[in-house]
Amino acid sequence: MPITTVGLDADDTLWHNETIFRLTHARFVDLLADHGDEATIEARLAETEQRNLRLYGYGVKGFTLSMIETAMELTNGAAPPHVVREILAAGREMLAHPVETLPGVDEVIAELSKKYRLVLITKGDLMDQERKLAASGLGERFSAVEIVSEKDRATYQRAFTRHGTGAAEAVMAGNSMKSDVLPAIAAGAFAVHIPYHVTWAHELADAPENEPRYVSLSRIGELPDWIKAIDG
Repeated sequence: MPITTVGLDADDTLWHNETIFRLTHARFVDLLADHGDEATIEARLAETEQRNLRLYGYGVKGFTLSMIETAMELTNGAAPPHVVREILAAGREMLAHPVETLPGVDEVIAELSKKYRLVLITKGDLMDQERKLAASGLGERFSAVEIVSEKDRATYQRAFTRHGTGAAEAVMAGNSMKSDVLPAIAAGAFAVHIPYHVTWAHELADAPENEPRYVSLSRIGELPDWIKAIDG
């Protein structure tokens, strides 16, 4: 079966993202060091983020609100004004952080765009993801961009039907087993896992076993040759 469409995740697949969050996590822990050890603070923040995903969605803005909420909980509602100011400043810095594409991304996108419809499928805040795509210089290579609140089976079925010839003739590539691989396979697409060196705990999941439509590659530079091999 021919491949007509290639879906690509954005954060930690095309450009660095989680490392920026990790730096802000460390900054947050230092800021609240008088109110708990690192493990306690990180655990409370993770709980708050998980609880708030359905309200705020993914991205820096929701993360910033979760940091403020966690700070209020850890200080019993008495977080000093400077703590809130520092958290807001950290959030603004994350939103303005320069976009750094991962090694090989520019060349891979240029090569794939010559033959396939490229669709960017990413979660996160609309304005922030649009900013990062524009700053990356990759935008003109994509036939379509889908910034979604969640990645599930229906998301991929809609995207690959709307922008391609259906999931059966599509490949989805990304760093998240939970969001980029498992639901894409469930939708009927091929799925490629390209691990990033750090992964948000919320995005962890077990790899599918004995799944012929799945592969794990060590770097994005291997993607074009793999697609050529299955493109029949």
